[in-house]
Amino acid sequence: MSSRKVVRQRIGATAGLLAPILAFACIISAVASYPAFSWTNNALSDLGVVRGVTGPLFNFGLYTSGLLGFIFALFGLPTYVGKSFWGKIGTLTFSAATVALIAIGVFNESFSGIHYAVSVAFFILVPVSLFIIAYAFVLVHQTQMAILTVGIGIVMALPWITFFAFRYVPNVAIPETISALAVSTWTIILSYLILKKTKS
Repeated sequence: MSSRKVVRQRIGATAGLLAPILAFACIISAVASYPAFSWTNNALSDLGVVRGVTGPLFNFGLYTSGLLGFIFALFGLPTYVGKSFWGKIGTLTFSAATVALIAIGVFNESFSGIHYAVSVAFFILVPVSLFIIAYAFVLVHQTQMAILTVGIGIVMALPWITFFAFRYVPNVAIPETISALAVSTWTIILSYLILKKTKS
């Protein structure tokens, strides 16, 4: 493996590790700065239009972590997914999800139509990409990663399916958070494995 390729992979994996950390640091800080926020009665994106430090902090976390996620998809993800057709489709779909995340932060709830569209796109594209990537893992005999990726995809999708079926909470902050934690876990695990691979 060329040194240039190793550097690209390490950049991608490092970005993959940093993206969830930055996103949740900003989300938690934004929630802490706005006592009126309710986990049951609000959407996370409601924080993006709060005046003062809350809105800019929340939006910064989204578009910056989205950019880091895009770098992960560009340089890190192909390391494990492989170069098959389905690997490329999965990577492309995940990349599109990171672009949607950037757009959620850039086009906050003040841009109601655009914000709704990119939010829906993100929470659909991520689990779809994970199911495609899981199949790509099967093709390169990464069975454990395939099982993990399918499981994460299910954990991402399930809160939304049950939300629209049963409305277990008035608003979407909880399913948003569960989904975000799920994909963050997957990204951190894969980024760690990529870094480990480049060191060996």
